[in-house]
Amino acid sequence: MPRFNISRPTAAEIQAHPREFGLYSQLTGSSEGANEDTGLATFVRAYGSDGVQLDSGEVTFDQLAKALRKQPTAVPPEAGSGNALGWAARDESGHLAPYVFTRRSVGPADIRIQIAFCGICHSDLHQVKNEWKGSKYPMVPGHEIVGIVTQVGNEVTGFKVGQRVGVGCMVNSCQNCEACRDHDEQYCAGCVLTYNSKDQDGTTAQGGYSSHVVVNHKFVLHVPENLPLDAAAPLLCAGITTYSPLKHYGLDKAGMKLGVVGLGGLGHMAVKLAKAMGMEVTVISTSPNKEKEAREGLGADHFIVSKDDDAMTKAIKTLDGIIDTVSAQHPVTPLLALLKRNGKIVMVGAPPEPLEFNSFSLLAGRLTIGGSMIGGIKETQEMLDFCGKHNITCDIEKIDMDYVNTAMERLIKNDVHYRFVIDVQKSLVASN
Repeated sequence: MPRFNISRPTAAEIQAHPREFGLYSQLTGSSEGANEDTGLATFVRAYGSDGVQLDSGEVTFDQLAKALRKQPTAVPPEAGSGNALGWAARDESGHLAPYVFTRRSVGPADIRIQIAFCGICHSDLHQVKNEWKGSKYPMVPGHEIVGIVTQVGNEVTGFKVGQRVGVGCMVNSCQNCEACRDHDEQYCAGCVLTYNSKDQDGTTAQGGYSSHVVVNHKFVLHVPENLPLDAAAPLLCAGITTYSPLKHYGLDKAGMKLGVVGLGGLGHMAVKLAKAMGMEVTVISTSPNKEKEAREGLGADHFIVSKDDDAMTKAIKTLDGIIDTVSAQHPVTPLLALLKRNGKIVMVGAPPEPLEFNSFSLLAGRLTIGGSMIGGIKETQEMLDFCGKHNITCDIEKIDMDYVNTAMERLIKNDVHYRFVIDVQKSLVASN
C-alpha cells in the first residue's frame, strides 16, 4: 500500500500550527514519520479543508498542516478577545455560544494541551444552569478532556510534546494539606476545579469546550496508546468516579457480587470496570428495556427492575456491595435490603434533594452507606492504566460543537448512549 513520508515538525511549526500538530500526532505511525495513503486521505477529508489532497511520497509538515487547515470558527464581535476559543454559557438559561478568552502563558510547571475531544458530563448541565448554585458566568464547561501536548514548561518532567494526555475534574490544589499528601487532592480545601472555580492566580478556570488548555503538569494524565482518544475522554470523570469507590471500599475483589443502580454514563462504566475486576454484577434499573444492553452489551450477569417487587424480594441479602449512580430522587431502603451482612452501598450520584432511608435497615445488617467523589491524580492514572490493560472505554455519541445545546436538551431526557463527546478539533477551529 502506498505510504507518505511526513517530515517531523520543527518547534516553530508546532507553535504556528498547534491544531494541525495535534491532528498529526494522532496519525498512525506519526512517531515514525510515515502513514498509509488511505488512512491519511481519510483523515484529511475528516479534519481538513474540502478538496485538498496530498501527493504521495515525501510530504513536509507544512504541506500536511495546509491540508488539515480549516476556516476558523466564525465568532461575533461580542464573543470577546483573547488567545483561546470556546463555547460558554452566559446566564442561567445554560445556552452555550462562541466565546473568546485568554489562557495563561505556559509557566515553568505548566503543560499546554491542544484539545482533541471533550466529554459532556451531567454536572456540566447542572453547572451551566446554576442548579447547584454558585455558577460564575461566562462559563466554559467540560472536565473530560483529552488532547495532545504542544508545549511544556522548563521544570516539567514525565511529559513531552506530542504525547496523548488527559485532564479531569481538577487542575490544581494546595499540594500541602493532609488530603493532598494522601493523593486525595479532590478533597483538598484549595482544590481548583477545571471550570467554575477560582484558580490560584485569582482568575476563573475555564473548561474543555475550548481549543486548548494550560494546566499544571501535576494534574495532567497519560492516556494509554491503545485507547481511542474520543472514547477515552469520559474516563476522566465517569471512569474514575466509579473506579475510586470500588477500590476504596474494597468492592474490587474477584468473585464479589456487586449491584449497580442506574445504567447511564456512570452506571455502564461501573459495570465494565467491575466485570474486568472479576466480579458478578447485577444491574438494578427502573427501565426494563435496558436489560438486553446490560446483559449482552455490557456483560452484566443479572438484571433487576427495581419496581418489580418479586424480583427485588428474591435478591434480598445477595450483594456484597452496591454502587448507586442515580442523580434523581429514589428510594434507598429497598436497596439496603439487597445487601448481605456488612454490605456497603456507595453513593456517587448527586440527587438535588436529600435521600431518605430506614436506619433500622443499617443496624440489622451492620451496613455501611458511603459516598465518593471522583479520585485523586495518582488513582486516576491507575484507573487509566487499568482501562488500557483491559481495553475499557466509554460508549459514546460523538458530536460537533455546534450541536452542544441540542445535546444538553437530550441529556435532560437521558437520551444518550451513554456519553456525548465533542469532537473539538474538528468543529472548533481557532485562528492560529
